[in-house]
Formats: sequence, C-alpha cells, structure tokens
Amino acid sequence: MTLTSVVIIGAGQAGFQVAASLRQGGFAGKISLVGDEPGLPYQRPPLSKAYLLGKIKAENLLFRPAAFFDEQQIDLIHDKAVLIDRQNQRVVLESEKALEYDHLVLATGAHNRALSIPGEHLEGVFGIKTLADADALAPRAKAARNVVVIGCGFIGLEFAAVAAAQEASVQVIDRGERLMARAISPQMSELFLKAHESWGVKFHFSQAVDQIIGENGKVTGVEKADGEVLPADLVVYGIGVIPNINLATEAGLEIENGIKVDAHLLTNDPHISAIGDVACFPCIHNQGEHTRIESVPNAMDQARSVSARLLGKAAPFISTPWFWTDQGNLKLQIVGLSTGYDSTVTLGSMETDQFSVLCFRRDQLVAVESCNRPGDHLAGKKLLSRPPELTPREARKPDFDLKAWEVAHRS
Repeated sequence: MTLTSVVIIGAGQAGFQVAASLRQGGFAGKISLVGDEPGLPYQRPPLSKAYLLGKIKAENLLFRPAAFFDEQQIDLIHDKAVLIDRQNQRVVLESEKALEYDHLVLATGAHNRALSIPGEHLEGVFGIKTLADADALAPRAKAARNVVVIGCGFIGLEFAAVAAAQEASVQVIDRGERLMARAISPQMSELFLKAHESWGVKFHFSQAVDQIIGENGKVTGVEKADGEVLPADLVVYGIGVIPNINLATEAGLEIENGIKVDAHLLTNDPHISAIGDVACFPCIHNQGEHTRIESVPNAMDQARSVSARLLGKAAPFISTPWFWTDQGNLKLQIVGLSTGYDSTVTLGSMETDQFSVLCFRRDQLVAVESCNRPGDHLAGKKLLSRPPELTPREARKPDFDLKAWEVAHRS
C-alpha cells in the first residue's frame, strides 16, 4: 500500500526528525506534526545549562525556522491529541478536529516525575522540561542565593553546576549513594563528585526529602528525612521521567515500561509506530531485553529508522545507544549500555579531568564512559557498532590507547 498521509504526535526531537527525514527521503504525501506546546519545535538539552547561563537565545534552540515547515509542506499543528481511533485510522484533537492517517507515529516523550511531597507547589520550586520551564527558572536562578537540588541525575547536576557558576550556595539531595548512579560507573561518579565539590556544591546522599517549607507561599527551605532543614530560596528537582503512554493505553496498544514495539519500532498495530523516550524496544545492546532509552541520539536514530521503513527500506533498529552531559568544564560521553557489567578498565587521569572507563560483561566490551576524551568516545562508538573484540586483558596493557587500538583492528 502506498502511504499518502502520516500523522506524528509529539513535536519534540523524535517527532520533528521523522517529519524532516520523510521529506528528505522523498515522501510526497501529507505530513501532520502535532505538538501541544506553542511555537516552533526546539531542542531541549541546552535548557538546563547553556540556555540558563544565557549563552544561547531561544531562537538558537529551534530545529528549523518557520519557513522550513512551509517549504517542506509539513503541517505543524498546535493542539493536543486526545483519542486514537484505530478502527478508522484517525486521531482526534482537543479542538475536535480529526486527522486521518495511513500511518501514525507516536513520539509523545515523557514528563517529569513529580515530587509528591508537601510544599511541592510553593513558589520557587521548579522542574525543567520545557522552554517555558527554563524561561520561568532563569531569572530566579540568577537571583537565588541558597539553592537546593533534589536528585543527582543528569538534569539535577547540570543545574547544580549552573547555579554554582552563578555563585549561589548549592546543596544536592539524593536517595542514592553516589552521583548519576543509574547511568555511570563508581569511578566516573567519583570524578564528578570531586569536580562539583571543587565548585562549592555540597551533597547529601542516601537522604529522602520529607517536605519543602515555605512562608507566604514562597519556598524557604527543604526538610530532609533526618530532620535537618536546608535553607533555600530556590529548589530544582530532577528525579526521573515517566513516559507519556495515556493515549496509547486508551487506544489498546501494548504497554511495557512505555509503548512496546518490535525490532522495527512497530506497535502491536501495524499502522502505528512509537519512537523516542516513550518507546520500549528489543535492544541488542541490552541482550535483546525490551528497553526504553531517554536520549536525543536514540530519538533521532529511531526517527530515521521509522522514516526509512515508511519509505520502503525496512531494517531492524540496531543503533548503538549514546548519551552526553555537560557539567561545568566536564563533558561526559557514554556509548553503549553498562547494565550488568562485571569488570572495568580505566584510562587517563582523574587529576586532569581526562578520564575514561571501559565496562566489560564476561570479557566483552559493553560501554565506554569518557570525560573530556572525545577520541575514546568516537573509538568506543566504532567498536560497539560491531561485535567488539577488545578484552579487559588487552585494555590493561601499559600505554594502551583505545583510539589507536580501534584503528589497528578496524576491519
């Protein structure tokens, strides 16, 4: 069947990329891109760092200017999808407008996990997810003197670095025992801990938050479970996200930690795909387990994979996952998934902030974490894109160089 209309719900990185890739690939049918935020689609990663520091402006966040959507005949619709009518292959919007589709792509992303504690709605308590969030937060961040960050994942630590650079007193609370524990090795956590502490950030690990305290509706402090109250005129939280599955659930699509898809990113309805942060797919880099990955590169790669399939070039999705975060002068890049690794080899020096950790599972390389060593990251991407042959024994040899080894063993 020749496709004549594609509807994409979600105008974030994944949704925009599907639309752009379809046109780039020669798709001549109708493309409808539905987003419930105002304005043009934009990139989110700078919101918690460069944008807050004023290093880039809102117009620099845009994927493309308005003229692009006109020229490419991509119908950008500012509305909210409220119903998928699978039987009649149409999407109903909040405005009651209906969009018919030959194929539907769900790129609905995820939303911030709520604090769900007393005081979470006080003035001066922020999450960071959208441009509107960042615009509301930016002036408060510049004026704040006592900042408490709840959660020490990527978002929380990126903001902690921003607040410290603006000379605020910054304290971070987390239930875990170390920084970014879900994503990186203890060795890399240690490097980032030392860096943040050198910037003046204080950490409270293995601590829950009982409540956020305020006066006259404004935040004044954060009370930990041990009773200690940290003074705060600004609280920023980043405690994970929850995939936006309501629309898919109500449509009867299969759900498993997100919208469950097959190796071609198809849901249990052959006319509907799901991609990006909301999609849970069989990941060859996680031993074939269904996995949901929250990253811009994953969103873009999945979007290109789906657009290729819709253009008649179907292939299983096999891209190697990778991630990054910028915190102060540190750029952390991660390629692969380190789930279940059982040994590591370190390269470089923590003292110089140029450091890599190679993670192995049963002597097979599964992930490369690199801080300020872009050569190791690029070599790791190449090694993990094919069955990696590097062993821990090889990597532990004196003067081992990952980039040189990759070049020497390139097939």
